[in-house]
Parts: sequence; C-alpha cells; structure tokens
Amino acid sequence: MLRFENLGDLINPDLDPDKIAIIDLGTGRAREFTYRQMETLATGVARALSARKLARGDRVAILSANRAEFIATMFGIMRAGFVAVPVNFKFPRETIDFIIRDSNAKLVFCDPERRGDCPPDLPAVEFGNEFDAFVRKGPFTTIVPQPHEPAMFLYTSGSTGVPKGVVLSHQSHLWVVKTRLNADLARHRYLIAAPLYHMNALALSQLATAAHATIVLLPQFTATAYIDAIERYRCTWLTAVPPMIAMMLREGERLKRADLSSVEFVRMGSAPVSEALMAALKHALPKAAVTNAYGTTEGGPVVFGPHPKGLPQPELSVGYPHPDVQVRLIDEAGRPAAEGVLEMKAPSVMNGYHNRPDLPSPIKPDGFYVTGDVFRRDDNGFFTFIGRTDDMFVSGGENIYPSDVERMLERHPDIAQA
Repeated sequence: MLRFENLGDLINPDLDPDKIAIIDLGTGRAREFTYRQMETLATGVARALSARKLARGDRVAILSANRAEFIATMFGIMRAGFVAVPVNFKFPRETIDFIIRDSNAKLVFCDPERRGDCPPDLPAVEFGNEFDAFVRKGPFTTIVPQPHEPAMFLYTSGSTGVPKGVVLSHQSHLWVVKTRLNADLARHRYLIAAPLYHMNALALSQLATAAHATIVLLPQFTATAYIDAIERYRCTWLTAVPPMIAMMLREGERLKRADLSSVEFVRMGSAPVSEALMAALKHALPKAAVTNAYGTTEGGPVVFGPHPKGLPQPELSVGYPHPDVQVRLIDEAGRPAAEGVLEMKAPSVMNGYHNRPDLPSPIKPDGFYVTGDVFRRDDNGFFTFIGRTDDMFVSGGENIYPSDVERMLERHPDIAQA
C-alpha cells in the first residue's frame, strides 16, 4: 500500500533498491537503471530545481522522446513542489512554443534532438552530460502537497483548436495508482513505447514504479523494435494504442520468427478497437489476456473494469463501471439512456483547464465530467465505445459513427481491417 502523498514519491524505499527499474533502449544501446539510481536522479533533480529559487507551483517542461531521465525528472519536479509539463515533441515548433509559454514554464528539460525546439529565451537542460552536471546529489525532503495542488499539466492534442492544458492534482493520480496496484504487478516487465507525454504511457510508468516492477522503455514506437524488445527482454505486459498493435501485426514474417510467449497481458486504449484487430491479436498472442480499456486525459485511466458477478466481458466492450467511479449516459435530449454521452465522476477527474476562461467547463455542478464520448450499455451493464460526439454524422435521420461504418466494412470477406 502506498504511504506517499506526492505523486513524485512512488519509489518504495523498503523494497530492493538494486532491482532493475528501467531498461532504456533509446540511445543506441540498452541502459539499465536500478531503483537506487532512479531515486538518486529524482532526488537530485528536486534539489537542483529547489536551488534555482523557483516558486512553489511553477511549471517545468519536458521536451523529449522516452528515456529513463524523463521519468526521473517528472518525479523530481513533483517532489520539489513544482508542476511537470511533458510536451508533445511531434507538434510543430510553433505549437511546442505555445504550450511551453501557455504553461508559463520557467525551465525546459530536453533531449539533444529537441534542443532546437526549445524557446531560445528560456533556460534549458539537455539530457546527457549537461543533465548529469545539473543534478545535485544528496538528501531531499519531499514537499507534501495541499488538496488539489497541481502535479502535472498534460496538453491535449488540440484537434479542435490550440491544445488545452489539463490540470491534474497529486491526489487524483495517486488514487489512480492505488486503485490499480496489487502485489502481483512487481514480477512483470512492462513494455512502454507509447509517448510519455500521453496519459496511456505516463500512467503506466507511474504504476510500474509504484509496483517495483521493471519497465522496458522504447524511445518511440516502431513495429520491428517493439517485437524485438518483447522477444529479447521477455516482456510480460504490453500497453498500446490500437494502431500500434495493428502495425505490429502487419510484420507477418518477423512475427513468424519471434518468440512472444512471455506476453501475459495486453492493454489497449485511447482509440476504438475493431473486431478484426482483436481477432488478429488473439491469434498472434494466444496465451495473452487482452483488455480493451478506456480513459481520458481529463478523467483518468480508471473508469471501467470487470463485472462484479464475474460475467465474461464482450470483446469490444471496455468493461463494467469501476466501483469507485460513477457513470451515466445522457442522450441528445438530456435524459438518462442506454446509449448516449458518457458522464463520469471519480477522484481522478482533472481540476480544470489551465488558462482557458474562454472555454465552458466540461465538469457539471454535481461534479460529473462530460467526456464527449458516446457509449452503449448492454443488458448486463457492460459499456461499449461508439464514437466521439464531434465525429457523428446524420444519414437518413440516423446518427452514424465512424466505428459503425468500420464494423460494417469489416464484415466483407475481402476487407481485413478498416
């Protein structure tokens, strides 16, 4: 059970400090970091940032591909009472600049490839020799956050305008970790290739750290590197968005030669899962338990889970509502329904959007967050994701979602996947 109050303080000092925490595959060679080393780096970052006389609550950005220092720096920023802002490095430079300035970051950590994308008028620390010199080793007393005190800003993709900074508190994501944590997780090797600036990978890195498990970390996803990492490092737990799995499954010849028998669990989320993809994945990994999960940046990754009566989950369903999460479906007329927009209430829901008084709050007065995602609920209480409200179109008086069209297309014998 977690005893900590700060989201940056997830490393358990009572467990083996010399266990491998991260196998980092991002610098052309595998680098292994023990929990002792990760603790030293996180504390060293916290000490160094505190010495810069930043004010509590100041934001510190990270602009980097996945690497061990990214995770340690996130922990260090939060331990010191500052707010971590991981930035999508795939955005155009002007969008990166917008995010860093919108968050009012006082400092940017970056990898060498992204140094040129950092605002020239802000101090930056480059991972590598500069970072090693920046870290100040020694003891540090972790800041105890106030209720609802921000731990991180995660910026959404900005598909409907400029990216929005989602403000997430320490308590919200400590609840996520505590809710998902169990004693069995420590034995696993988690393969993380999705970017750490997204909730999918970031939340899993926090869970794996709290569980004292081992993370195998790719800098970013490529199908062949993903397959190679599973085989070489005997990964047991995969987390990915469906397009990543689809690209892996297209590597037919490589998959035939690969020994992927170590995989026990696959958790897919962040996008709809098709019947064809689910079938192909189960054929490639017949021993693995596959979970179709759902979560949002604003609401967190814990919304659904197993049925309380042990009923088998339909393949395309995201599960039954978690006992600590309240959910409801609201139709176009604003009434409760078996199909409608999901509204949820949970300890993981965001504080709000940073610096966006122009936007109406998606959180209702009764605390329910309006996701904008449409679901159907079946007779057993299982929920299935249908689509986004802004993806829906009307044909012949019927509401149609892209996922409905894709499922229809996949019934054709000559279409493998839509």
